[in-house]
Amino acid sequence: MIWRILLSVALALAPGVSHAECECLWQGSFDDVQAETDLVVAAEVIAIKGNSIDLDALQLLRGTLPPVELRVWLEYEEYCRPELGTFPLGSRWVMALDKIESKVSGGFNPNTPNYSYGRIDDYAISNCGGYWLKWEGDAVTGNLVDAPRWDHEPKMTPVLLELIAAYVAGDVSSDALLAASREDPALRELRLNTRAFLRGDEE
Repeated sequence: MIWRILLSVALALAPGVSHAECECLWQGSFDDVQAETDLVVAAEVIAIKGNSIDLDALQLLRGTLPPVELRVWLEYEEYCRPELGTFPLGSRWVMALDKIESKVSGGFNPNTPNYSYGRIDDYAISNCGGYWLKWEGDAVTGNLVDAPRWDHEPKMTPVLLELIAAYVAGDVSSDALLAASREDPALRELRLNTRAFLRGDEE
């Protein structure tokens, strides 16, 4: 009998169990939302702890990196953030992040210390827009521009990371991103092969 009571308590306090539903409006694709965030990075997930991930920022697109680890807090209670499983260890992403600047009442549970709203000066990522793009090789995919709401993996042609960086820097338009995301894959492959040949990567 006692073990059943303990099991019920453990399940009630279990990390990842939502006690309220997330409710938010879709804020737009990456091209719409990134400018309103504090930090945009191309990074690799190097550690997972509780409902947070640590990133190795391989390329800073905008903002200032923290002096210590770059920690991003994910789904917790009713806060509209992506699930932890969205970002596996070793995966690479372009992320538009918001800095956590104040404590939130009820944001820390001593019974689950590794699961919380997040620490001040760490970062959080929203689920309510195209706040992340999957990065593989030299290109990214995701809800980049003019994509369906709530679809974080729409069908599209991968777009070069260097083009994303240029957009964040204000050097190219969202129209250029849209054109690249709708480019014929065969033409893109030909262009990449030509670039590699000119660099001397191929015989």
